Amino acid sequence: MQIFNDLAEHNSMIFFWHGIFQLFSGWADGPAYVTQCPILPGNSFTYRFNITGQEGTLWWHAHTSYLRATVYGALIIRPRPGRKYPFTKPKKEFPILLGEWWNANVFDVEEESLNFGGAPNISDAYTINGRLGDQFPCSANQTHKIQVEKGKTYLLRIINAALNNQFFFSIANHNMTVVAIDASYTNPYVTDVVVTGPGQTTDVLLKANQPVGDYYMAAHPYISAAGIQFEPNATVGIIQYKSSRSRNSSSTPIMPTLPAFNDTPTAHKFFSNLTGLKTGPFWVPVPTKIDEKMFITFGLGVSPCGANKNCSQSPFGTNLRFSASMNNHSFELPSTLSMLEAHYNNVSGIYTEDFPNNPPLAFDYTNSNLSFGLAFTERSTKVKKLKFNATVEMIFQNTALIGIENHPIHLHGFNFHVLAQGFGNYNSTEDEKKFNLDDPQERNTIGVPAGGWAVVRFRANNAGVWFMHCHLDVHMPWGLGTAFVVENGPTAATSLRPPPSDLPKC
Repeated sequence: MQIFNDLAEHNSMIFFWHGIFQLFSGWADGPAYVTQCPILPGNSFTYRFNITGQEGTLWWHAHTSYLRATVYGALIIRPRPGRKYPFTKPKKEFPILLGEWWNANVFDVEEESLNFGGAPNISDAYTINGRLGDQFPCSANQTHKIQVEKGKTYLLRIINAALNNQFFFSIANHNMTVVAIDASYTNPYVTDVVVTGPGQTTDVLLKANQPVGDYYMAAHPYISAAGIQFEPNATVGIIQYKSSRSRNSSSTPIMPTLPAFNDTPTAHKFFSNLTGLKTGPFWVPVPTKIDEKMFITFGLGVSPCGANKNCSQSPFGTNLRFSASMNNHSFELPSTLSMLEAHYNNVSGIYTEDFPNNPPLAFDYTNSNLSFGLAFTERSTKVKKLKFNATVEMIFQNTALIGIENHPIHLHGFNFHVLAQGFGNYNSTEDEKKFNLDDPQERNTIGVPAGGWAVVRFRANNAGVWFMHCHLDVHMPWGLGTAFVVENGPTAATSLRPPPSDLPKC
């Protein structure tokens, strides 16, 4: 796919194919300064890659600044001819993209958070397939509608394309059956609410088994952090049963009862009850031998305001600004060369291969009353180097130094098994007993519980440089990320391919 950047001067552009493994084709992965330099205005780049061993719901989006607020879409991989879905064939399929909307220029919104030391303005509304719905006066006649037939089953492909919001999603008077997440099949899980973080996808079967009429589908934020401002209204679409009475009806559709905005127990129940479908296509058993074990603390922190910055909006005073980190290292992207180019051409000085396996200090991670001094972070471009085919176990531990929040952590280039998740400080003696090594869910983005932890495991069988970061976009430029540099395998077929001739230059 060729992308031509026709944006105004100084607005660079790149695309990311969220969830595509990019097996040995990391040049097409997309994140700026990780696998490629951005596409400058007036220039183009052709993304070339094969999709191997995957099917289901993924998506694509811009991976430069806040352009992702509006530049995104569904990427649906259907089974090859002759292979069936591992569930009841639906009458029809519908993509449901949840997003955000600002009554402002998104570049200005991002600049406020990066250059003035504070959090960005909250979005003014939320969207379903680009429409706000009739709960907002400005869009009373612009509500997304889906027509269904009574007695039929439909597949809804739900994609959370929002920058900074997790969502509760429900349909009035209807249950949904989860059958896949992040393009990985699951054992069927019946629920009346779907919880989804930015970057995550959820496939559900909807059976039209209610009286003929109109029913709202609705989404509003799941706010896991205390004191966060947000737009409290819901975005809605309409499930409309086919009949002359329904089409001509002027009655108000039935509204679902959504969970409270801060209903963490409901969110945790949903996320922790999903399991993988072992009999489904592309199922990968859990690796049992561990080569690299990492304990990664992460969360919000503070750092000096910096030269030529105005921290007038910072809640910490004009000398400090928000930052974020993993193992106390606040990730800083390079600007002169992409990390993948540096890796491929053995260029030094772009990054260092010394990201630590453990935080520099052990403390009571979920205690919000600890010394403020622990919140200071170090800016660096530290990555973790891995041998090809190494098995990696990561224990993600949320910290409460500045707020407690559910963070959606996304890994490029791989899926991982989610072995367990819970609240408080991770305790290896007790919590390893909870590991699901039989049929854990597989995904590429994990919502690590607010004030809690999650354990994931993956095999590094894809050579290249792979970004791992929080998918709340406000946290990524603050530094909540790192990367894995995976060495080439023993053969040409297991090695990174040479860069394409049209790879953008910095």
